[in-house]
Amino acid sequence: MSKTKAGGTTKNNRDSAGRRLGVKVFAGDKVTTGAIIVKQVGRSKLAGPGTKMGHDFTIFAAKDGTVAFNKTKIKRFTGKTNRRTQVQVV
Repeated sequence: MSKTKAGGTTKNNRDSAGRRLGVKVFAGDKVTTGAIIVKQVGRSKLAGPGTKMGHDFTIFAAKDGTVAFNKTKIKRFTGKTNRRTQVQVV
């Protein structure tokens, strides 16, 4: 005999909070040293002049200035070239 009433089980009651990724400061905006510009998973955007990349691929400003984005080509080890967005602080 069961100790509890038949209630069944649920398997879809788990969820995690969002990771708050993306571009935090857009082109033309002014930033100060240390300001986070992009939070990302992997190297989808590259750190250009005036920026640095953290160990979790976060791009932040290395100096005061204005944010700019431009497209650049990256050559992969297979010889194929890929286009990537480069983040700069001018």
